[in-house]
Amino acid sequence: MPSRRALLAGLAALAIAPLSALSADLPDLGGKTVVVVTENAYPPLQFVDPKSGKAIGWEYDAMNEIATRLNFKVEYQNTSWDAMIQAVSDGQYNIGMTGITIKDDRKEKVDFSEPYMRSEQFMLVRGDETRFADGKSFAAVEDALVGAQPGTTPFYTAVYEVLDGNEANPRIKLFETFGATVQALKAGDVDVVLTDGTAGKGYVDASNGGLKLVGGPLGSEDFGFIFTKGSDLVAPVNAAIAAMKADGSLDALNKKWFLDYKMGE
Repeated sequence: MPSRRALLAGLAALAIAPLSALSADLPDLGGKTVVVVTENAYPPLQFVDPKSGKAIGWEYDAMNEIATRLNFKVEYQNTSWDAMIQAVSDGQYNIGMTGITIKDDRKEKVDFSEPYMRSEQFMLVRGDETRFADGKSFAAVEDALVGAQPGTTPFYTAVYEVLDGNEANPRIKLFETFGATVQALKAGDVDVVLTDGTAGKGYVDASNGGLKLVGGPLGSEDFGFIFTKGSDLVAPVNAAIAAMKADGSLDALNKKWFLDYKMGE
């Protein structure tokens, strides 16, 4: 899969092909109800629109399209990030979506779909930040703090790629949601938040100069939907993802949410 920057550079000319041509060879799930859980805290993948109060985002559009192609009805539920993987593992929900990185240790609890997106981590800072411009220079500023959700890829990237490998490092301040880390950054309670470059771009675009991204990517990760182990939904959803990759539908969603959409407008 190409890098995020290469991916975004080529999005403008892409469009969604007619649905009738896309779903002809896909499984038909007969209108069954599938319960999908998310956190609604990781824009632009999924979040609550401050204007309408509705839950929207890239993953909602993608899941709704998958449901249409496979002929199932989606029932959306919400839970916290800490509870999500275990709840799906326990069968409380059929599918989980919240920008979940595909990792071997998580595969012990849940099944993953094929990757629907590759993400790169970047440093989100206040717009007037001048003390550091990358991970190395941040680490050298001894009183600079990073905000993160425990157990997430940004947390582990901060620990092992930016700081000293100590998961209890007092320079890492923990928050319950990604949105709370960004609010802490804006308020000056922390000095950097690590985020996927696309989500970070959404916050930067909405900040009127209050936030910016600095440095290069700090590694990459693949996102996938999660399922209860042995779920019979994995193969159909993978088939739909493959079709959406092939016809440009996923790239069109990237353009909509990562290039065209400006959060807060």
